[in-house]
Order: sequence, then structure tokens, then C-alpha cells
Amino acid sequence: MERKVGARIRAFREKKELSLADLAERTGLDPAFLTAVEEEDRYPSLGPLLKIARALGLRLGTFLDDQVSRDPLVVRRGERREELTMHQSRDGKPGLRFHPLGKGKTDRHMEPFFIELPPEDESEHKLSSHEGEEFIVCVKGRVAVTYGPEKVVLEKGDSIYYNSVVPHCVACEGDEPAAIYAVLYFPE
Repeated sequence: MERKVGARIRAFREKKELSLADLAERTGLDPAFLTAVEEEDRYPSLGPLLKIARALGLRLGTFLDDQVSRDPLVVRRGERREELTMHQSRDGKPGLRFHPLGKGKTDRHMEPFFIELPPEDESEHKLSSHEGEEFIVCVKGRVAVTYGPEKVVLEKGDSIYYNSVVPHCVACEGDEPAAIYAVLYFPE
């Protein structure tokens, strides 16, 4: 049985003989938040996960990888599985559902995902930033991308490419669910 992402993070932290307080200091994240990540398998955004990966000297994808490295890696639509849910609302409603598309290719330099975005209250939208770049293609519904002070709405077939160090948020626009393909690049 595969371990959850939180359990993998805890295993890597313990392997490096770091306490939660040590990891909090290295990442700048609250120890209570890190406990929730490890024990409840909750994730607010990719930014904190990237900070955790960096603090542990790992790629973000290490938390999602199998032990197998394949080249070329083919992921059939029917074989992809949801690995993590991010941006869960305060009332526990599911948020963004991430389906990693690079899992199994351990030497990758990009993180490709298929992401399902449910409708949500705009008060739940939080800006985040991290090193790297993101490329997104809208494949269903409408997607609001807040980038700094600017908001762009993507419709099916539209794409956006941006520097992710600028505070940003990707969310469903309107009452119908949306879906995107996203490729994230994190420099080493």
C-alpha cells in the first residue's frame, strides 16, 4: 500500500534526523501547520510543499514518486489517480484535486499535473509564490488566474505561462467545475 504524502514527508524528515521544530525553522512554516501536513495529509498550496522539499534537500516530486523510473513515461487517462487535495476549505469541502502525470519518472525537472478545480467561495482564494515557472492550459470550464494585482480568466483552450515568484492563485471561475493541465518548473 502506498504511503500518503504526509507520511512520506515525515519519513524523509526523520531520516534526516530533524524535529518538527527544525523543519519549521528551515521552512519558516508554523509547526502546527507541519503537524497537520504530516498527520492529516492536508495541503494549502504548492508553495509550502516546495519549502518543505527544499528544506529536506529534495525535489517536490519526491513526495509523489514511485520507486520506478521509466523513460518514456506514459500515463493513460484511466490510470491517473488523485494523489493530493489542496486548498481545502475551512468547512472541509474538497479543494483542488491534483493528479500527478510525472510520477514514476524520478529524473524529471518539471512537475506535470492534471488538476480539477471545484467551484469555491472567493474568500478561500489565497495567493502563494515560489521559485520557478508555471504553464497552464484550461481544458474544462473557466479558470481565474490572479497574478499579482491582475486577474485573467481562461476558457477552454486558453493558456497562461508565468513566473511563479509573483504572488498568484489559480481557481475555478463561476459555478461549474473546471480542469487544467499544469506544468510547474522548480529550479534546483
